Amino acid sequence: MKDNAEIQKDVQDAIKWEPLLRAAEIGVTVKDGVVTLTGTVDSYPKKMEAEDAAKRVEGVKAVVEKIEVKFNNGWAKKDDNEIATEVVNALKWHWQIPVDKIKAKVEKGWVTLSGELEWNYQKEAATNAIKNLLGVTGVGNNISIKSETQDRVEKMDIESALRRNWSIDDRNITVTALGIRLLSPVQLIPGTKRTKPHG
Repeated sequence: MKDNAEIQKDVQDAIKWEPLLRAAEIGVTVKDGVVTLTGTVDSYPKKMEAEDAAKRVEGVKAVVEKIEVKFNNGWAKKDDNEIATEVVNALKWHWQIPVDKIKAKVEKGWVTLSGELEWNYQKEAATNAIKNLLGVTGVGNNISIKSETQDRVEKMDIESALRRNWSIDDRNITVTALGIRLLSPVQLIPGTKRTKPHG
């Protein structure tokens, strides 16, 4: 098991290998496997790259991220209205994200996404679409996943499995999907044994 000094050195080395980062930008402290990252970077992707590099190091149990994003003076500082407009456009033009399913809130450059999507890849695509926009200091993704097809697929799969099973009389069985729970009273053919369902 690595001690704190070994973990600290490994995290510092991992950060040095990241193409966007300069090791001098990020401070690393470790206590009982908990890594604290400090410093100032000039973009949100750099902040995320440092965090991801630390998470990949063996022995790291948790990462406390205290990296601040401050944009270079040479870059035009964007206000929240400009950032919000760019976020809306980026989401609108991304082919993996359904139109008008996501709301964005921008506060001091921090973008918070909310809404409801059918697939997790769409949620990840929303974050990826905006995280590199100039002026974005962070992204909070509060989008929930509610799959409309999952219940139907599970219901059809269970009904099909019941029809295939010789020991179950499926004529009097109705399968009902309620969220992620399936309600299904089962009647066995007389003379067969009932087994405990898995799950």
